[in-house]
Parts: sequence; structure tokens; C-alpha cells
Amino acid sequence: MNNVSNAVLLQWLKQEVRPALGCTEPVAIAFAAATAGRHLGEPCVRVEGSISENLYKNAVAVTIPGTQLSGIEMAAAVGLYGGDPDRGLEMLAGLTAAQVQQAQIMVSEDRVNIIAAPSSDFIWIDLTVAGEKSRCRVVIRGGHTRITELYVNDEPVTAVCSPEQNATMAPLPLFSLRDAVDFAARVPVEDIAFMLEAARLNGALSEAGRQGHYGLDISGTFSSAVSEGLMSDDVLSRMLTETVAASDARMGGAPVAAMSNFGSGNQGIAATLPVMVLARELNADQETLVRALTLSHLVAISVHARYTRLSALCAASTAAMGAAAGMAWLFTRAPDAVEAAVINMVSDVSGMICDGASGSCAMKVSTATASAFRAALMARQGVRVGSSDGIVSAGAEQTVDNLCRLVVNAMPVTDQEIIRIMAEKNAPVHS
Repeated sequence: MNNVSNAVLLQWLKQEVRPALGCTEPVAIAFAAATAGRHLGEPCVRVEGSISENLYKNAVAVTIPGTQLSGIEMAAAVGLYGGDPDRGLEMLAGLTAAQVQQAQIMVSEDRVNIIAAPSSDFIWIDLTVAGEKSRCRVVIRGGHTRITELYVNDEPVTAVCSPEQNATMAPLPLFSLRDAVDFAARVPVEDIAFMLEAARLNGALSEAGRQGHYGLDISGTFSSAVSEGLMSDDVLSRMLTETVAASDARMGGAPVAAMSNFGSGNQGIAATLPVMVLARELNADQETLVRALTLSHLVAISVHARYTRLSALCAASTAAMGAAAGMAWLFTRAPDAVEAAVINMVSDVSGMICDGASGSCAMKVSTATASAFRAALMARQGVRVGSSDGIVSAGAEQTVDNLCRLVVNAMPVTDQEIIRIMAEKNAPVHS
């Protein structure tokens, strides 16, 4: 990879580190339905359409924010009655009980019919909402809110505002881990001060998780274990508890936004909270925290940009490689240690599958966080996995590329089998 400019790296950050309320896949379905409903011009009678199998995998079981409900049909109905598409991935903020009830009635009357279908795009939604006289069709492709087609009564609408209109521009160039380190260490701090918003949002989400006992309440399990003397009250325990609390809240439907990374709130959580906790433990000042968070999010982007947005690989593990890099930098300020931390993580959790968004994602976030801290501690001592081990190569770039080769070339078969298992499990039983 060639060195890239500061401007490009800033563009990557602003494009891929964005607020999102709730798991982004059901929110994308809600966004499509809300957009279509806005253009319909009359009350909606029914919704029908198709979504990609990968989007189905990540939308079918997770709790919709502001509700205790799940399901792709419910996501569309909630978006239709309570969504504000102008807010993009935060479109379900302010959802009311009355709007949720309207959505439940619509789904119970079988007026929403959405199926999963094969697609060359991992993120693809094609929904049509219909009234008594009119219909509106919205197609989203390549990004959670990237509208590529919109029709009212089969007539195309060209002047449609999409939060991801810039996705139609040429892709940004890939960049190396060393590019990320150099940028985070040297860029004027005022240029990256906006990254403190990741700390604020994900910190607030973590607090909500600890107070609200959402999802599987894994953070509550950890807190109880510490109180009972089954776990130590140390840096790792606090890191696990605070990080997993944010994931508990996000996957459990808390009406609190996350700062996402590469289209995923859990990825944003995994790249943010471990670095925040370690920075606090080391009494780091605000500038140091900003630079460490910038490095963490950039490394997470650098890794994920080399493979597909959705896949059979749990992306919390690759986002946590960013956290490992940020923590190694907090410990040492050494680029070699940053690269060693990423290599150590690749050798550890590169086989963790994504079997859809659900409350159990918080368990995977916990696993990835522990791996990231362990990898950073090893790097701090100058220890890194050798190139004779598995998919690890002599350098960090080739090691990451090796992991991404598995995702792109080998794991699609795994992904299809996961989707088949989920579809069979969720298929209606006929007596």
C-alpha cells in the first residue's frame, strides 16, 4: 500500500465512525420502509419486498431499539410508523409506545411480507409500501442508508436525499497499520478532537447497560462475580464489564446511540471502550486519549476495508484489533508494538464466526476485548507470535491480508451454511 494523505484518513474516519441507534441491519430495514412511507402520500396498507441473506442474518433476532421486539417485518413496521429517515442510522430516536403498538398490529394482520433472497450485495433491501391508490419502492444497496433507486407508482424519483450519497463516489484508498500509527501520533489534535464524541456516546451506552440490565446482562454477571470474589477487581475486569455493558444495551434495545465503526455499533464499542478504560487507568490526558481512539478506529477500518462489510467472520474481533493497537500505543508509543498487538490477535480469535446479530453478540465482544488486552500486554513486553505459526506472516500487513483472504475466499461457504441453519430454525412448523 502507498502512503495516504492526512485528508484521506480524516475522510475515512468521518465516513465510517458515525452515530447509530440500534443494530444497523434492522435499522436499515426501518429506514427503507420509512423513506418509502414518506413518499407514498397516503396511509400505508401493506409492505412487501426482499432483503439480502446476510442482512437477514443480522436483523432477524436482534432487539429493535426502543422496543422489546425483534424480526424483519417488525423492523419495517416500526420504521413506517415511528421512523424519521432524515436522521439516518439514528432514525428510531423518540419512538413512542403508540407507534410500536401500531407496528405490532400491522404485523399481526400479516400486512408485512419480507423474504430473504440471494444477492451479490451483502447489504441489499428492496421494499415496496402500498396504499389504497399508490405505491412506493425503495432500493438500498451497498450501505445501510444508501438509496440507489426510488419509484413512486413506477416513476423514478431522482431528487432523493440519502445519508450515504457519498457512497456513490470512488472508494477511498486502502491504508496500512503504519499509516494509521503515523497519522494518529502526528496529526494536529484539533483535527481529530471530534473522536471524543466516540468516547462520550459509547461511554453513555455503557452506563445505560450497567444501569438497565439489557440483553443477557453479561456486564451484570461480571459485576456480581467481582462482588462475590470470583473475579478480581482489576483493569481487565473493569474493561470487560464496561465494554460488554455497552453491547448488552445495544443488542437489548436500549434507546441510546452508539458511535459505530464500519457500519456496526458493536464494532464501534469494541474499538472504543477498551481504549477508554486503559487510558483512564494510565491517567492519560485528553490529547492522549483522542490519539489512541483515533488509532484504534483507523486500525479497525484498515482491517475491515480489506474484506466485505458483512461476512461469516465476527467483525467485533477485527474491530478489537483496533483496540489492541490503541492499547499497545498507550503502553509504548512504538509502531512495532502496535503491529505486534494486531498480529497477536490475528493468531488468537480469527476463527470466531458471525451467526447473526443477537444478545449473544455481547459475549463475542467480551471475548474479543479480552484477546485485545492480552495481545497488547504481550506486545508491551516485546512478544509477538512468530511467522511459522498458522496464518501469521513476518509482517503485520501480510498477516492481516491472510486473514482477509480467508474471509473473502473460504468463509462464504461457512456464511451460507450459517444462513441455512438460521432459516431452517426460524421456518414455521406445520402440523
